Amino acid sequence: MIRFFLLLLLSLAATQAQAQNRHGLDLVTSLSSDVISIQSNFTGTEIVIFGQASNIERQPNDPSGYELAIVVEGPPQDITTRRKGRFLGVWVNREAERFQNVPSFYAVASTVDIGAMANRTILDDLGIGLNHINLAVSGSSNVALADRDDFRRAFIRLREETGLYSEQETSIEFLTETMFRTNIPLPATIPVGEYKVKSFLFHHGELVSQTEQMLSVAKTGFEQITFQLAQNYPLVYGVLAVALAIFTGWLAGVIFRKD
Repeated sequence: MIRFFLLLLLSLAATQAQAQNRHGLDLVTSLSSDVISIQSNFTGTEIVIFGQASNIERQPNDPSGYELAIVVEGPPQDITTRRKGRFLGVWVNREAERFQNVPSFYAVASTVDIGAMANRTILDDLGIGLNHINLAVSGSSNVALADRDDFRRAFIRLREETGLYSEQETSIEFLTETMFRTNIPLPATIPVGEYKVKSFLFHHGELVSQTEQMLSVAKTGFEQITFQLAQNYPLVYGVLAVALAIFTGWLAGVIFRKD
């Protein structure tokens, strides 16, 4: 607990003026770690986001119209969702919808139900909540317009099942009148890259302050070497993988050879 408050005080001192606005409110946030290292034994982790919303009168058990939402977004990706159908008695992939520049990871935490935080237009503009993410589709889609909502729901459901998308309503805890914290789980399959951590402060449905920070997720050690090799030199990576497989097979044959 002492370490937590020391980190918070250091964060407040370093970023005191980053989120002032016309309402005279300051929203200051910090992360328990701004770098997540992925090694071969990585099984997932979580980050703690904490901070302070000053000049508000919110009490932990007596809300006064001030509410918070925190969004963690991974680097954008193009992701295809497919639907299977029967063809000549066999289940095969039929229609496919390609979503462009969507977050590879998305998690949102809030103090109240997201739908009660602000009107739909504001939530859509800010991308707060799974129902308000901008899922742009490609122009070459073969999905009928009437079925696109089904593909959107299926896409979000599949991402939730893998832990890459999550929505944690009422999970932000106020430790004092103005200090808060929340935990965001990161699954073992989290993509590498630069993540955005966005915090929003609302008052009676109006956005009054916001902040944005960066979180880096990166492979380290041997995993980083192989990842960069596969990404930057795929031919060399393929040749080395085949050579390693051949050598492993030969070595196993030598070890277990019967005389």
